[in-house]
Amino acid sequence: MADDKTLAGQPDGAIRTTNSQLPAHFPTWAARLAELYFSGTTSMFVIHGNTFDVVRAAPEPDTRYIALADFLAEQLFGRWDLVIHYDLARGLRCAAGGNGKRLAEMVAVANKWIGDLRALPRDPAKALATLDLLVQKITMAEPEGRIRVAIIIDHVGYVAPSGNLDLNEQTALVTLLNWSSSPYIKRLNVCFILIDPRLSSVAERLTTNPHVASIEVPLPDETQRLSFLTAQAKLANREVSTFSDYELPQLGKLTAGIGLTDLEVLVRSSIETGRRLDTRYFRELKKRLIERQAQGMLEFVEPKWGIETVVGHEAAKRRLLDDAELVKRGELETVPMGYLFCGPVGTGKSFLATCLAGSIGIPAVVLKNFRSKYVGETEGNLERVLGVMRSMGPVVVIVDEADTMLGNRDSGGDSGVGARVFGLIASQMGDTAYRGKIIWMLLTARPDLLPIDMKRQGRAEVHIPLFYPIEDAEVRHMLVMMAKKSGTTLAESDLPAEIPHKGNLSGADIEGVIGRAYRTSLLGGSRAITKEALAGALAGFMPSTQTLEREAQELAAIIECTDIEFLPPSKREKLEKLGGREKLQERLTAIKQILEQQ
Repeated sequence: MADDKTLAGQPDGAIRTTNSQLPAHFPTWAARLAELYFSGTTSMFVIHGNTFDVVRAAPEPDTRYIALADFLAEQLFGRWDLVIHYDLARGLRCAAGGNGKRLAEMVAVANKWIGDLRALPRDPAKALATLDLLVQKITMAEPEGRIRVAIIIDHVGYVAPSGNLDLNEQTALVTLLNWSSSPYIKRLNVCFILIDPRLSSVAERLTTNPHVASIEVPLPDETQRLSFLTAQAKLANREVSTFSDYELPQLGKLTAGIGLTDLEVLVRSSIETGRRLDTRYFRELKKRLIERQAQGMLEFVEPKWGIETVVGHEAAKRRLLDDAELVKRGELETVPMGYLFCGPVGTGKSFLATCLAGSIGIPAVVLKNFRSKYVGETEGNLERVLGVMRSMGPVVVIVDEADTMLGNRDSGGDSGVGARVFGLIASQMGDTAYRGKIIWMLLTARPDLLPIDMKRQGRAEVHIPLFYPIEDAEVRHMLVMMAKKSGTTLAESDLPAEIPHKGNLSGADIEGVIGRAYRTSLLGGSRAITKEALAGALAGFMPSTQTLEREAQELAAIIECTDIEFLPPSKREKLEKLGGREKLQERLTAIKQILEQQ
């Protein structure tokens, strides 16, 4: 009986053989751990992800939440004889959660089998050697004399880190690998829990070992957030209406992407400061908390405009509005996994992507630079960012300058970092479980430099080319709308009869002209753009003369286009005149060679 697999909540003498008997308040990741443990295939687990958050300690109506390590010691291994917690700062110690009596019993067991834990060194090599001796004693003991032991190693990335290891780190890694693969240990009630928020910080030989199970702790879902918010309101002895404009179910839904500890900040900051949680304050807090959750690598964007604000690109807008309608209805099966917006610089790619998020009515985030000069840091940053995205869904993810941001499979000279980054993003982009929940917007003026793996169907499926406005009516409408966007007005009657530089003005150029005209008008005492100010700004503006670069960007956009309807008539004519996409590719290659020689 001593060797039968046992876990949390088990009555003395009973045999638990399935995770279906686990308490109902246990999170999914804990049930997954139990399932794998009971199967006998592994006794070592790497727990990563949202490991700094709190976990519910009891079913409702209990309001107690505890740290992850305490949850493991008190709940998952709550009936085991000995739970040992180790980290570099505090060394080896017994862990019993908040149960003082059980802690005293554990100390007595530890003194019998190991000795005084407080007298042992904190050095990883010596600490693991002590634990290895304990495991050997349990293995060699008679069945009726064996004890059940759980060993929790916190911040394991500092014990067996990724990258090049020194001798002590190599020794620690081999010790862990020996434990994980031992068939004798798997038959005993001995379990190893290795905790680190970043899976990439842990030695790859450990995380990819078939005897080790990696389990991600996700950010809380809507049900978990609602339960926690209800508990917080109960603890504060306050009705939610006294400090918030939102009801608890609304807050539970709107706080996607925020951890429980940060939810506590959201509630307490409103209660203690006396500032009511209205729409404006909630937006400020949510933006700050999500950006902190992603450690500054995601910028929360609140779209001010919808697609109807965008001038031109009529076919693209129709397609995007149709997709937005499908997302609103919840009909996600035919919604693209992502979009690729390409075209010359200044054509409004970022604006269009943001406006689409505004039309759908879901949050939008901009993926910022997550790369680091430290070994393993880049992959860890990306893991965290992807975790936040998954918990926020539905969300629009805008990746500007995608050709440089995402890396590629063949990246060299960076110890494989670029290839690993590429693999992580490509895997997430292709995960159909998140279709309509994570909508990728890849923006680039050079789609030809973007790896084909990212552009294929099933990832960035719809390629939308954007070009400079050519039609006179489109340019005129854009001037008026840009004035409105800039916070001023421009009367159509004040537009000149002939627009200078027509066909050579990008959306950014037109916005620049409006800015100059607005400045001149303000200096002249008018808050509306005057006819004279606009005429002067247009006459004095000098568009870019980098025609070869612009042609290369236009050709690349035409070649990448996935739907003929997105090409304006002038570009279709160009495509036919030059003899199809193959001829355009030849012309693009020739231009690249000329530019490289300059």
